[in-house]
Amino acid sequence: MSAEPHLAASALDTIGNTPLVALSRVTEGLDGIVFAKLEYLNPGYSKKDRIARQMIEDAEAKGELRRGDTVVELTSGNTGTGLAIVCAVKGYRFVAVMSRGNSSERARMMTALGAEVVLVDQCPGSQPGQVSGADLARVEAKAREIVAERDAYRADQFELEGNRRAHYLHTAPEIWRQSGGIDAFCDFIGSGGSFAGCAGYFKERDPAVQCYIVEPAGAAAYAGEPVTRPNHKIQGGGYAMAQLPLIDRDLVDGCLRVRDDEATRMSRRLAREEGLFAGYSSGANLAAALQLLRTSHSGGRVAILLPDSGLKYLSADLWD
Repeated sequence: MSAEPHLAASALDTIGNTPLVALSRVTEGLDGIVFAKLEYLNPGYSKKDRIARQMIEDAEAKGELRRGDTVVELTSGNTGTGLAIVCAVKGYRFVAVMSRGNSSERARMMTALGAEVVLVDQCPGSQPGQVSGADLARVEAKAREIVAERDAYRADQFELEGNRRAHYLHTAPEIWRQSGGIDAFCDFIGSGGSFAGCAGYFKERDPAVQCYIVEPAGAAAYAGEPVTRPNHKIQGGGYAMAQLPLIDRDLVDGCLRVRDDEATRMSRRLAREEGLFAGYSSGANLAAALQLLRTSHSGGRVAILLPDSGLKYLSADLWD
């Protein structure tokens, strides 16, 4: 007797339930283990597919969106890709507003998915591939302008609770179930939604779980440090923002800093030693997790996300 067929009704049904992998090769010689959640296996190749679906479905539930409406959001490329997928399936027009400093693969992918992509020039002195907080402010201003001009719905990943909820309701429970429990979690922060949602869930399950934010060295504004390197290479976060509304500071047990070269080296190690092709922020998360295994969490189980695919950085110097 043949098995019952199991078909996804759309791409939206393929979001989530990504694998969790024990990184036994890069942790060889250390006491403890790192568990990596392969978020780049979502259909848009990043964790942001989760929040795109959640933000849009929350807006629909509140009656704030109707078929044919226009959705607008600023993005480094990942949230925009997720929203392009969700909007394509659900019948909304989508406008992605992105800095020219982000890698070109992202804009091309969003365009292929039917999005209108508006590219915003970087500030004088900024370098391609190194998007600063000032660059992001320019993108924010343009996004607000387009929302007003088109009477559009703003899928604001920095403000909407759907960002945090997506990870609280889905990502963190998946990690907990797949791992059997963890001792620590660390996460590179952009909007802060994945940290907030996961940390909130983990601490409800076990208050002893320690949760750490990860920021670029020289741009650890959330940790309260002066910003000396706003033009770091770790795309998708580290925008030198001291306030992130989605994060409850009571969830933060510590702040870890990672240099560009450390993030790059760890992304390359993931590819060459573990067969996991992921981006800069994945390397940053791994570097931070290894810091924990070498210090306060020796012998522990540390969970991280691999937020996006290495395919999104082929035009950057990550793989040179």
